[in-house]
Amino acid sequence: MTSDGAVTFWIFLLCLIASPHLKGGVAGRPDELHIGGIFPIAGKGGWQGGQACMPAARLALDDVNKQPNLLPGFKLILHSNDSECEPGLGASVMYNLLYNKPQKLMLLAGCSTVCTTVAEAAKMWNLIVLCYGASSPALSDRKRFPTLFRTHPSATVHNPTRIKLMKKFGWSRVAILQQAEEVFISTVEDLENRCMEAGVEIVTRQSFLSDPTDAVRNLRRQDARIIVGLFYVVAARRVLCEMYKQQLYGRAHVWFFIGWYEDNWYEVNLKAEGITCTVEQMRIAAEGHLTTEALMWNQNNQTTISGMTAEEFRHRLNQALIEEGYDINHDRYPEGYQEAPLAYDAVWSVALAFNKTMERNKSLRDFTYTDKEIADEIYAAMNSTQFLGVSGVVAFSSQGDRIALTQIEQMVNGKYEKLGYYDTQLDNLSWLNTEQWIGGKVPQDRTIVTHVLRTVSLPLFVCMCTISSCGIFVAFALIIFNIWNKHRRVIQSSHPVCNTIMLIGVIICLISVILLGMDGRFVSPEEYPKICQARAWLLSTGFTLAYGAMFSKVWRVHRFTTKAKTDPKKKVEPWKLYTMVSGLLSIDLVILLSWQIFDPLQRYLETFPLEDPVSTTDDIKIRPELEHCESQRNSMWLGLVYGFKGLILVFGLFLAYETRSIKVKQINDSRYVGMSIYNVVVLCLITAPVGMVIASQQDASFAFVALAVIFCCFLSMLLIFVPKVIEVIRHPKDKAESKYNPDSAISKEDEERYQKLVTENEELQRLITQKEEKIRVLRQRLVERGDAKGTELNGATGAAAATVTTTSQPASLINTSAHATPAATLAITQDTHEHRT
Repeated sequence: MTSDGAVTFWIFLLCLIASPHLKGGVAGRPDELHIGGIFPIAGKGGWQGGQACMPAARLALDDVNKQPNLLPGFKLILHSNDSECEPGLGASVMYNLLYNKPQKLMLLAGCSTVCTTVAEAAKMWNLIVLCYGASSPALSDRKRFPTLFRTHPSATVHNPTRIKLMKKFGWSRVAILQQAEEVFISTVEDLENRCMEAGVEIVTRQSFLSDPTDAVRNLRRQDARIIVGLFYVVAARRVLCEMYKQQLYGRAHVWFFIGWYEDNWYEVNLKAEGITCTVEQMRIAAEGHLTTEALMWNQNNQTTISGMTAEEFRHRLNQALIEEGYDINHDRYPEGYQEAPLAYDAVWSVALAFNKTMERNKSLRDFTYTDKEIADEIYAAMNSTQFLGVSGVVAFSSQGDRIALTQIEQMVNGKYEKLGYYDTQLDNLSWLNTEQWIGGKVPQDRTIVTHVLRTVSLPLFVCMCTISSCGIFVAFALIIFNIWNKHRRVIQSSHPVCNTIMLIGVIICLISVILLGMDGRFVSPEEYPKICQARAWLLSTGFTLAYGAMFSKVWRVHRFTTKAKTDPKKKVEPWKLYTMVSGLLSIDLVILLSWQIFDPLQRYLETFPLEDPVSTTDDIKIRPELEHCESQRNSMWLGLVYGFKGLILVFGLFLAYETRSIKVKQINDSRYVGMSIYNVVVLCLITAPVGMVIASQQDASFAFVALAVIFCCFLSMLLIFVPKVIEVIRHPKDKAESKYNPDSAISKEDEERYQKLVTENEELQRLITQKEEKIRVLRQRLVERGDAKGTELNGATGAAAATVTTTSQPASLINTSAHATPAATLAITQDTHEHRT
């Protein structure tokens, strides 16, 4: 059971208990008709519209009772009390009105929550309830509220107007902020249904009970721009202050507020309600917001049923409010000022309904709370009531709702300016074209995200293309040079066909550099996959041709040096070099064809975080995008290609190192080929991982990869062809090779071996000189001892002579060979060691 239902239940029990005391007809004098009034005046929350509506109702009573043709012989009396817009207190006020004499014929009520309780219970007493200040859509339920009428239009009358404005300004994305009250909950439900029908997206729906801080923050997180706010005026001030703190105002935001707030609602009661924003801050936040409200003041200067115009009524109401202490002259209006005409016309509606009932020969004196017949007559009279009041044409629908136009206003420079009117029944929007937007443009319903494609810098692209074009020109020139001078020995020994293959690979690689810089600036998204596939084919095959030609040369050099029985004069068969290049190219073709057929490269967009534009104040964010070439199994294919290329790179590096000092006449440029392989391997091993890391930086990635390819190509051409060009230029007619041919000079290894042999020979000569000195000393001693010993001297002298003869022979050989070749010196050294042994 809801709180309203519980209140109704207890009121019904009290009714049963007190009913014996109520039977007995109409209390009071016979010429008086009594009605009850429930006015919210002194509460601290909700709508306290009784502050202005009760004086308006009193004015209406005075005017009604002065009409001689209206309720002749009767006087309409109003008995009222304050409900503070609290349903429990409102039920208590109703009970006091009903069970205190005189008996009431009808009830007036204001504030949706109080009207809900009163109208749901009043049917038990066969009482008609007329609400002058209740907009809850729930009150339109005729089954739940069978005796309810209201001069205040339902809050749902605003929703068609809001939808109409959203369509007018092109807003298709809105947010909703509501106070947790039944009137606003049911209004939001109706708004959601209408938004769904109109194709308007509700990005978020936030609600709060008393503190809107978290709800407003959530709106900011959701990037809400068009926001519908549904709350009472006390909560509205808190929301407005929080709007200022969260910066949800200005040229980028539009707020829809309820139009029945007072004109200065955002400036009053700030200290009393604990609002921490200043009046100036509240004004800044309120600027530009829209309001929708049912027309509560007659817009035409017509004389109404009371005999006065709406402006005359406004003047009388202002005087009455001034008498009650309100500072009207300084625009300090009490709450409920906008709804005051509704309360005035409500009293006239009651009088007209009573008058019509009496015309049907029904005596209101005989009405009791159990008299359903007279209650039905009053209901029928009220349902058919129609007149021109100070609030406009007063008429009721079958649900008891007021039929009214909707007025649209905008806060401009601190004042509400009328923008137009909307007739819901005719779907007619009368627009005055007086709206003023901060910044001069209609705010957008979302941050406009502009997708900007990041492309390679045009100067960088032109620079790389120029260098690549120069390289292509040089490569073609070298091909012509290679073919033109193929009869020369310096060209023949380097295998000109293999060199041409390398140059073709260089040309293909340089063309791929141009394709690497071609992006969305030059190519449409539909054609971009073709560029992706062309890049892969050209770069892979170009590398294979250029590097494969060098690899095959260094491989053949390694084969020559590792076979011990190889004939030094055996020639290199060119078909073996071409076969190796063809083999590498075949593997490339298999990988690329499989990639192309089963998982082709496609255009993939990498998105980056939103960025602010540089030179605009519009509500725009930039979403940078970068094109990449990727396939579904991109990592697998890249791993396969990099694995194959990496394997031959590492193997080529090994072969180049092994043959770094070896020269064969069959391939006369093998050392330069090895140097080229060194550079290619190093650059490739650096470029591949670094290029993957900086792939999101289009200029850096393109520049790094392009320069690496260009450097490899130029360096290879420089190392392999410049010596040949110099040789041909120096000897244009002579086929003999000069010092620019590395094989015509002594190699460094041979020079080191020769120096080593010379050093060993000098050491052996020094040792022999020492031995000869010792032999001379021994001979001298033997001569000295010869005189002392005869027989022994002869034997010793003969042995010494034989020794001298033996050891003197190699010395003479060594002396004669002092200027011999290193090979001869080595042979002498070996003979000397044998004699010593």
